[in-house]
Amino acid sequence: MTEPLTAAQQLITSHLAGGRMAPGEEIALTVDQTLCQDATGTLVMQELEALGLDRVHTELSVQYVDHNILQSDERNAEDHLFLRSAARRFGLWYSKPGNGVSHPVHMQRFGLPGRTLLGSDSHTCAGGALGMLAIGTGGLDVALAMAGQPYHLTMPRIWGIRLDGELPDWVSAKDVILELLRRHGVKGGLNRILEYHGPGLATLTAMDRHVIANMGAELGATASVFPADDAVRAFLRAEGREEDFQPLTAEGGCRYDLTERIDLATLEPLVALPHSPGNVVPVHEVAGTPIGQVVIGSSANPGLRDYGIAAAMVKGRQTSTVVSFDVNPSSREVLQDLLLTGGAYDLIAAGARIHQAGCLGCIGMGQAPASGQHSLRTFPRNFPGRSGTLDDSVFLCSPETAAASALTGQLTDPRAWALREGVTPPDLALPAHASVNNLMMEAPLPPETAATIELVRGPNISALPDLDPLPDELDAPVLLKMGDNVSTDEICPAGAKALPYRSNLPKLAEFTFTRIDPDYPERARHTGTHLVVAGDNYGQGSSREHAAITPRLLGLRAVLAKSFARIHWQNLANFGILALEFTDPADHDRIDQGDRLHLTGLHTALGHGTEPRLTVHNATKDEDYQVTHRLSPRQRDAVLAGGVIPALRISR
Repeated sequence: MTEPLTAAQQLITSHLAGGRMAPGEEIALTVDQTLCQDATGTLVMQELEALGLDRVHTELSVQYVDHNILQSDERNAEDHLFLRSAARRFGLWYSKPGNGVSHPVHMQRFGLPGRTLLGSDSHTCAGGALGMLAIGTGGLDVALAMAGQPYHLTMPRIWGIRLDGELPDWVSAKDVILELLRRHGVKGGLNRILEYHGPGLATLTAMDRHVIANMGAELGATASVFPADDAVRAFLRAEGREEDFQPLTAEGGCRYDLTERIDLATLEPLVALPHSPGNVVPVHEVAGTPIGQVVIGSSANPGLRDYGIAAAMVKGRQTSTVVSFDVNPSSREVLQDLLLTGGAYDLIAAGARIHQAGCLGCIGMGQAPASGQHSLRTFPRNFPGRSGTLDDSVFLCSPETAAASALTGQLTDPRAWALREGVTPPDLALPAHASVNNLMMEAPLPPETAATIELVRGPNISALPDLDPLPDELDAPVLLKMGDNVSTDEICPAGAKALPYRSNLPKLAEFTFTRIDPDYPERARHTGTHLVVAGDNYGQGSSREHAAITPRLLGLRAVLAKSFARIHWQNLANFGILALEFTDPADHDRIDQGDRLHLTGLHTALGHGTEPRLTVHNATKDEDYQVTHRLSPRQRDAVLAGGVIPALRISR
C-alpha cells in the first residue's frame, strides 16, 4: 500500500528524474518552467551560448528586466538590448523594463499549479503560492535546465507548517513569515521545503501566500509549497486563466519530516531590525524609533491588497514631513489597478513618490536612504549596505506598519495608530478581475526566425572566463577571515555602482568583498591563488552566481566555513571552488587572516567512493584541522574540472 504523500512530495514524485526521495540524498528533477532576471540573466544567456544551445527545451522560459532599470548611462540599456536579442534567439518570453518584478508577474501570467519552476533569483520560491515546486538557484543551473538537463539538489526534509485561526486586525501575511523568522532565524529552513496546510489557509489569498512563500528564502529554505485550492482558483480566475487551475493538496494521513503550528489569531505586528531578516521583534517594543524613509513594494509585498491597505490608511492624511514615502509598484498590472481603484491618487495626495514597476531600492538600485537615518521597508532583506548606503539602518515590516509609521515619522504599531485615530480596518473593494496587460511581454519567435537572430553585444558585455582544473595541491594564504551569515551582497555587491557591471565580469571583480575589506581585490590580484575562511551560513541571500565567479577570477580556489547557504554552496561547485566545512567548528577560531594553509591529495580525496574528509595543515601555526565536503559525485567531477562547463566539455 502506497504511503500518502504531502503536496511537496507529490510535486517531487511527478518530476523525479533520478535518485530516491530520501532526505539527504541527491535527486534530479525535470524542470517545466524557468525564469531569469536581468541582473543574473546576461550571464545565463552567455552560458546558453557556451553550451551551444539552439533553443530552450522547457515548456516555458521567461527573461524579465526588473533590476537594472535605472538608465543613468548606456550600460543598463545595452544589457536590455542583449537580453531581448538572446530571448528572441533562444526561444524565451521577454518582459520589458517597467513591466514589473519577475516573481509577481510570473505568478500573474505564467504560474501553473503542479509544475516545477527554476529561477536565477533566490525569491523564485514565491511561485509556491500557486502550488508549484519553485526553487531559486544559480544561473548556470537554470541554463542547464533550459538546455533540457534535470536540476540536481539534495533532497530536503518536508516541514509541515499548520496554520490555524485567522489574522487579527492590522496584522497581515508579512507578519506570518516574520514570525517564522523570529522563531527560527535565517538558517531555520536550510535543506527544508516548507509546506503550509491547515484551516487557517482559507483566510489567505494567493497573493498573501506569495508574501509568505517569497521570504522562505530568508529562512534558507529550498522551497515553500502551498496547496492549489479555491484561493488559487480565484486568483487565476481574476487573471483570466481559470482554465489553468488544477488542484493539489496533501493526501489524508500524510506525514511530515518536521512539524510546526502557527495560530494566526495570536500574531501581532512584527519588524525585522537591522541587519538581518531574522532579527525580529514585536513593533510595540521598538515603537517611537525615528525614521527618515518608508518604502512600500517589492516582490515581498507585491499584491494589490498590500498597496490598497496603505492607500486606505493614508487617505485624506499627509505623511510626516521628515519621511520620504516611496511606493514601488510590483507590476504594471498592479499599477493600473491602483489607478482604477483610486489608491494611487490617495497615495500621491498623501505625499508618496510613485516609482516605476521594478525591484529598485530592494536591490540598492536607487532609493538609498540618507546616512544615519532609519529606513522602514516592506522588502525581504536588510543585509548591511544592500540599500546602497554603506552605514544603512533598514527595518522590514508589513504595509500596515509601514503606512502608520510614514504618517507619524516614527516606528508605529498600526493597532496603536488606529486606536488613537479612531480608525477601523478598511473594507478594501478590490476588483474581481485584474487589469491584465500582456503588451509588454514579447512571445518567443518561431524556430526558423529565431535561428537568424544575432546577439546584440554592447562594449560592457564580456565573455565567460576560461576556468582551469583544480590542482592536486593547494598551498595558499587565507586572504580573508569572516564571521557568520556573510551574504552574497557582501561578497559581490548590488547597488547602482556595481550592478550595471553584472555583464562585465573583469570590472565587476573590482567590487568583490569590498564591503568587508576594500583592499581585497588588489590583494587578491597580487597574491593569485588563495583561500578564505568563514563562519556559519556563508553565502546567504541572493542567488547571484557572480559571488562565486568574481572571487574565482581573482584566484579563490577553496572556502573553509562552518556551514554554507544552499544556493551559494551549489554555485561554488558550479565554478570549481572547493567548499569545505570544519569537522570541529572551533577550528574556525584557530585560523587567522594571513595564515598559510596546505591541502594535498585533492584529486584522490575528491574521487568517487572516497571519504569526504581532508586534512588542512596550517603551516603558519603548525596545526592540522579536519574538514569535510558534501559534494555529490557529479559535483566532485565539476570541481576537479574547474567548473560545470569545463566538465561538460570533458564529457563530450
